[in-house]
Amino acid sequence: MNSYTLVRSRRRTAVIYIRNGGVEVRAPLNMPKREIDKFVASKNRWITERLAQSQAHAERRAAFSLNYGDTVTFRGGEHPLVAKNDRRAGFDSEHFYLPPGFTPEQIKQAVVRIYRLLSKRYFTERVAHYSELMGVAPTVLRISGAKTRWGSCSAKKSLNFSWRLALADDEVIDYVVVHELAHIRELNHSPRFWAIVAGVLPDYKKRQARLKDLQRRLSGEDWE
Repeated sequence: MNSYTLVRSRRRTAVIYIRNGGVEVRAPLNMPKREIDKFVASKNRWITERLAQSQAHAERRAAFSLNYGDTVTFRGGEHPLVAKNDRRAGFDSEHFYLPPGFTPEQIKQAVVRIYRLLSKRYFTERVAHYSELMGVAPTVLRISGAKTRWGSCSAKKSLNFSWRLALADDEVIDYVVVHELAHIRELNHSPRFWAIVAGVLPDYKKRQARLKDLQRRLSGEDWE
């Protein structure tokens, strides 16, 4: 049987989590230890498979690096990383260009800075377009480094978007923009909120699915 960390709490049933390459079991306060062991043993195959997947995922993240000649994604398209005899790093519509001699870590940091600049420029354009279409007026737009949240909208109508969204294709970016602008009218995910989104993008569910695909991809890439 796999070893595990036991956490007891005021819950009715036992549940298993795979976290940081280990097994965590959350069980009711009064559940006997032998019953917990039996429960874990019954899930041994599932645990073994998930541990293997977790290890493979960690190895992919650890191996992630960027070098000259690699390609990076912007607005759904692939663009090569090239060395250019210039003190600045930037994007010329075809290439992400960087000064020569950067280490993989310096390349990654430079690419993130480019993403942030491109994100602010492009997202501002799309927010302006859909704000007029939807009859809403956000107060400010900021670019964040959020890992698990593509965008947010505050009660003060302030918008935040993760620079990681710049890797999505244009239709997916538009979905996130419309999603956050819809929150200016409905600060929730009620049926009325989704009706606003659907009124602008009837195919929003397909775009949602592509966004989840990107989330899965990025979970295996270490951009920090």
